[in-house]
Amino acid sequence: MVPKLDSEIGIFVYSTKFKGIGGKIKSSVEDFFVSEILDEKALSKLSKTEGYAVYKLKKHGIDTNHALSEIYKIHGVRLKALGLKDANATTEQFVCSMNTSTNAVNFSTNRYSLESLGYVPKPLTKKDMIGNHFKIKIEDVSFAEISKFKEHEQVLNFFGYQRFGSKRPVSHLIGKAILQNDFERAVSLLLSFSSEDDLPENTKIRRMLEDKSNYSKILNEIPPQMDIERVVLSEMVEHNDPLRAMRSMPLTIRRFFVQAFQSYVFNCTISSAFEYGEELFLPKPGDVCYDKKSMLRRFENDPSQRLAVPIVGYSYSKKNRFDYHISKVLETEHVHAKDFFSKIMQEVSDEGGFRQTTIKCDDFSISEPKLSFTLSRGSYATVFLREIMKPQDPIKAGF
Repeated sequence: MVPKLDSEIGIFVYSTKFKGIGGKIKSSVEDFFVSEILDEKALSKLSKTEGYAVYKLKKHGIDTNHALSEIYKIHGVRLKALGLKDANATTEQFVCSMNTSTNAVNFSTNRYSLESLGYVPKPLTKKDMIGNHFKIKIEDVSFAEISKFKEHEQVLNFFGYQRFGSKRPVSHLIGKAILQNDFERAVSLLLSFSSEDDLPENTKIRRMLEDKSNYSKILNEIPPQMDIERVVLSEMVEHNDPLRAMRSMPLTIRRFFVQAFQSYVFNCTISSAFEYGEELFLPKPGDVCYDKKSMLRRFENDPSQRLAVPIVGYSYSKKNRFDYHISKVLETEHVHAKDFFSKIMQEVSDEGGFRQTTIKCDDFSISEPKLSFTLSRGSYATVFLREIMKPQDPIKAGF
């Protein structure tokens, strides 16, 4: 039996037989450290001459989107991240300028620092980041018990809690409403969807926002942590146009919502396939796979290949052995693959893609009181830890 939060984000199963050790993570930002690993080929292209500036962004207590937004507002430097890192951790990641330059800058605040590494001839992309290294403290556990965990290659590659909002799992619901062109519902979910794990002050505001007649009264009471909500609410008060209000959000945020719904469909798909008894840990003839260089190929009976399952988008093809499960999820959600091409909000359209079904974990070691391990790009440490800890309440456990 999985926790309620897991089922809300499409995770209905555990894929390992390990009993679970319980415990807690993220009591402080120093207890959860993550550092991006850049491909050696990309690193070799760094030079001290002109080009696109590459930086190492070190931060804690602020997520990637807000850090980059603040950097742009204060310093006028527009940067793009290779991956998103949340606020409740100490993180190191690579970011790249979107314009050529000859004068990279270094600066720091109490929450982040930006260190110039050099220049590259072309902007870095997500493919240049090959993985993440983690050092994580788990409190109130027996490390002797952790050492008994041997199922490192049996962890399904679910999208983690952060993808959906963690304490307030609403991102995928907003994304679904966008795809269904129900922008009034999207606005309502963004502003008023509440969760028992959300902050009390946020919940109080959201309950008042369930009534549209309160919009103008509440606008000046929106707390700082609800900055996206403030932008959307302001547009609704001024124009009462849900589509315009949704477009007032940064495009990256709107795309994130749609991608969150894709992630939910993926989670439901591999949960269903696992329960059904589908082979998820080894590819079969006809499957799409990732090779050791993270390139997509058809099954070639190569031991280094890892099975990939479709992430549904408007280019989705039913010719795969997981279509029964994917189609069942889409039917339940009243969404079609073609809906991922939005005629009204075309800029959030997504053709889909593939994701490997299992987590590739390397360099797993225990140095009490911390675990250390490396995961390939796109995999969540919290999903890996979920199989080790089996928390009864993920939020109380720090997830």
